[in-house]
Amino acid sequence: MRDFTKYDIWKLSHELVLTIYGITNTFPKEEIYGITSQLRRASTSVVTNISEGCGRESDAEFRRFLTIAVGSATEVEYLILLSKDLNYISNESYEILNFDINTIKRKMYTLKQKLNLQP
Repeated sequence: MRDFTKYDIWKLSHELVLTIYGITNTFPKEEIYGITSQLRRASTSVVTNISEGCGRESDAEFRRFLTIAVGSATEVEYLILLSKDLNYISNESYEILNFDINTIKRKMYTLKQKLNLQP
């Protein structure tokens, strides 16, 4: 069993969730069941799938959960774009969040490739 807290992608994803929660506190109240909820759930899904994958016994299972996490990360990527276009976040916040989520996606892809190479 792997310790998820030792993975950079987990640490970065956890930090992103904390940032998302902070930023979405400023979203309009009418979005509480809309974009706010969806963005929080999608960002949390990234880190929870990494965590759950670490609890699995095989590299193949871990890769599967990383694949799910990448899908959730892509959902976050779109939702932050939508948030910017709706003027819920600034262009500067968007650029930072977009950079962060794409860094996480790249690192997950790299880890998946490394897991494919192991016997």
